Amino acid sequence: MEAQLRPGAREAIFAQLIEAGRAEQVARRLTDAIILGVLTSGERLPSEQELARRFGVALITVREGLVILRESGLVETRRGRGGGSFVIQADAPDETLLHTRLRGVAHVELSDLAVYFSTIVEGCAERAALRAAPNDADRLSEWLAQADWDRDAGARANAGGFYLELAVLSQSARLVREQVRLQAEFGPLLLLGLVDPSMRARVAACNADVVAAIRAGDGPLARTLVAGQVRDLAEWLHAAKTRIERGGTLHAASAVSA
Repeated sequence: MEAQLRPGAREAIFAQLIEAGRAEQVARRLTDAIILGVLTSGERLPSEQELARRFGVALITVREGLVILRESGLVETRRGRGGGSFVIQADAPDETLLHTRLRGVAHVELSDLAVYFSTIVEGCAERAALRAAPNDADRLSEWLAQADWDRDAGARANAGGFYLELAVLSQSARLVREQVRLQAEFGPLLLLGLVDPSMRARVAACNADVVAAIRAGDGPLARTLVAGQVRDLAEWLHAAKTRIERGGTLHAASAVSA
């Protein structure tokens, strides 16, 4: 199953948008919350007025964003008593969509995004180790124990959730906002490597080691572990993209990380 995120991670998803006024940003923020498993199937979204308040945008912008989500088949709007907008697809996007996204990103852009993503999540991990209380590490460990790493969709949701948890534990509002933004932009693509069972096992083991480093207050170790994980995932993406360019399939790329 997908481990339940703590309230701080959910609040991060609904943090104000950096550049207000664009319906596409509203749609993208909510879409990636669904992809990452922060918003689950059947869940009712906050009201349009509440979304506008949280995102810091106009009501019409939220409505336009929800139209995009409805047209994408991610939410449905029900009228009448008990109505509202409800999530109707909680799994990560199908492989065809991610395959298409991978084809449209150059190797140099993949490298650049991975470096930037790694820098932010490393900072979150290091600060989490320095700031988190012992009970925070216990809760994070319990959260990981509930996580499902057997399926690629569940693994993507839980790996993304883990990054958000690190951001929340960093106790830096700016790091949280930037982690959410980057995760929306690059997270679903980066975590494509979790289609590979051996990669899922390595990420799960690494995350357990990160929690141990946080419990020990070892910031440099937490940073190093997270950096290695992002590097492994990025290398998988490069190998997968090369295989696709040569006419191979995405699933066949799993052999590169064995």
